[in-house]
Amino acid sequence: MLAVGALAVSLVAAVRGVAAELLRLRAARRRIAGLTQAGGLCVVDDDRPDAFALPGGSREADRIVVTSGMLRALDPGEREALLAHERAHLSARHHLFLGFARLAGWCHPALTSVIPEISFAVERAADEAAARACGDRKLTARAVGRAALATTPRPMSPPRPVIAAGGTTGPMPARVKALLTPAPARRLSAALVIIVLLCAAAGASSLAGAVWLHRGVEIAQGENPSD
Repeated sequence: MLAVGALAVSLVAAVRGVAAELLRLRAARRRIAGLTQAGGLCVVDDDRPDAFALPGGSREADRIVVTSGMLRALDPGEREALLAHERAHLSARHHLFLGFARLAGWCHPALTSVIPEISFAVERAADEAAARACGDRKLTARAVGRAALATTPRPMSPPRPVIAAGGTTGPMPARVKALLTPAPARRLSAALVIIVLLCAAAGASSLAGAVWLHRGVEIAQGENPSD
């Protein structure tokens, strides 16, 4: 009964979280509906500096949403770096990573602590992609730093979708510091080995738990546990 109750609570939290996120996505898309779009870029006439990557759906294309206030806060080079950052979010489908992380957190409270780590990881990936596109790591660091300083949350600001990654999220000092150091070497093989090991460990743990539960049920029914 306790397990069923915990499962029900997790399902309710997940359904409520998904419903709220869908509402935020619809509100963001309504906000840019009818605005002129060029090359996937949509400029909103708003003095509040903001920029984020808005994933599309089955009927809509992906969009980079930036306010006029953000464009005024940056110089031309910094604007290009920020837009490259947002394009990297869309091309790498980072909203899927953020969406699955949020869903895991809604389903199990113990996984909530993973969300900031995944958010930081996708922002760092977009930072590095923007630095490669611009060819200037210092310019990219200055762009994300100034964009973050210009962005100030206000009570009446429209809620941004959770999966709409923005260039001003995450621990900014750590992001800027990383961009001011040499580009990290790519070690995809090591990352894949770690992921495979983690998945194998999780699968083995789940299998062992299922076997233990099966044996426990047989014992409770007065039967001899099967080999």
